[in-house]
Amino acid sequence: MTDEALGPVFKALADPTRRVLLDRLRDRNGQTLTELCGSLQMARQSATQHLDLLAKADLVYVVRQGRERLHYLNPAPIHEIGERWIAAYDAPRLATISAIKNRAEEYAMTDTRTSVLTYVYVTYIRASSEDVWQALTDADLTARYWGHANVSDWQPGSPWEHRRVDGSGAIDVTGMVLEAEPPTRLVITFADSDDDKPGGPSVVTFLVEPHENIVRLTVTHENLPNTDMLNGISRGWPAVLANLKSLLETGDILPTAPWSMPERSRA
Repeated sequence: MTDEALGPVFKALADPTRRVLLDRLRDRNGQTLTELCGSLQMARQSATQHLDLLAKADLVYVVRQGRERLHYLNPAPIHEIGERWIAAYDAPRLATISAIKNRAEEYAMTDTRTSVLTYVYVTYIRASSEDVWQALTDADLTARYWGHANVSDWQPGSPWEHRRVDGSGAIDVTGMVLEAEPPTRLVITFADSDDDKPGGPSVVTFLVEPHENIVRLTVTHENLPNTDMLNGISRGWPAVLANLKSLLETGDILPTAPWSMPERSRA
């Protein structure tokens, strides 16, 4: 991060109340404004102002779920501070900070407090928004990093298919494109063969946001029917997005097996 970008981070961390809010989210991620106010005995207006500053500094990420706003800790800016002012001056003793850099950038978050489960994953990719959008919607590219070709014209209301690339032509997942706003926002239903599931199919939202000279890609997978599917996609999305990140940044995928939806989630 540049000095200009780090300014809001230091300003946000300077206030003890905001540091306490970050501590609360570190202890339990995905809290609502009401929950945070209750634990701190703070007025909603004051808490909102503090959280807005934390969000502007990229220390907190907000995800809307119905009428609620869920707040999640993003440790990446704090890690950047450690890289610049600690690791640079004592690299041998603190080399482990560099070893966990990718974990700080690719931070998974879940909210399991209700019967409707949601999984959120944020990653930072050194690429343009247009490149990330193409990687999400180009069948040949998805075949490389996902092991399945995602096929559609990507227009709202159109179907999409998650096709195997093993020569069988089998389709493991189908869905519908709900929203498409190139190159920033794509919303699709996922595995809608499960039509009898209460609440309908799960929904995946890809949000592509320019962030300095990189892109922040947020994947939100909502309306998960059970913990089995949550556990499956909790392993799957990090693998898929790590491959996407590697492909765009290096031109090649990681030496790991492609991932697709676990069998139970497609039943």
